[in-house]
Amino acid sequence: MNYLAPLEHRYSVKKFNDHKVPKETLERILKAGQLTASSLGLQPYKLYILESKESLDKAAAAFYNKSQISTCSHLILITAKTTLEDDYIERYFNQITEVRNVPRESLEGFKTSIQGHRTKLGSDNIIHWSEKQAYIVLGHLIMASALEQVDTSPMEGFNVESLAELLSLDLTVERPAVTLALGYRAEDDVFSTFKKVRKPNDKLLTYL
Repeated sequence: MNYLAPLEHRYSVKKFNDHKVPKETLERILKAGQLTASSLGLQPYKLYILESKESLDKAAAAFYNKSQISTCSHLILITAKTTLEDDYIERYFNQITEVRNVPRESLEGFKTSIQGHRTKLGSDNIIHWSEKQAYIVLGHLIMASALEQVDTSPMEGFNVESLAELLSLDLTVERPAVTLALGYRAEDDVFSTFKKVRKPNDKLLTYL
């Protein structure tokens, strides 16, 4: 598969047209997000998919630039966990036991490792670790969308507290990290005509 051509074609859309992303296409893109690698497999994030006009209009109030939100087909909000509760870790190991059909006691060493990682991070750094994992998901969603010929625009330009309040999110549990607008580029989006500006390989890559 030639995945470079879709990546050459993609750009951060500033204005979408009124075409909706088909349900089946959206589900494949979200599946790519679900399959994303994460540190220790803990997936310390959650994806909210805003698709109704009501939810998009509500969320738009928290964004500094509303053009993408007001025209996109869907908006994916990725939130990052602010804590790693014992119950969350316990549910993860219950799932491993069920999916892989392995005895729970065989996982105790791995569980101890995760608890040690949590202690090493400290409560103040868990959110930063979680946000890093959220951006890995973002990359997968952008790539999958490009392969599905769906346009995107990743956005950080929002007020975290306002967005959390508008969507009734508990900031003690999860924090909005980044969003991804999906849809199809509008014909009059002038940004679609701009050439990509990227570092040349000699400035980007170092072989050791």
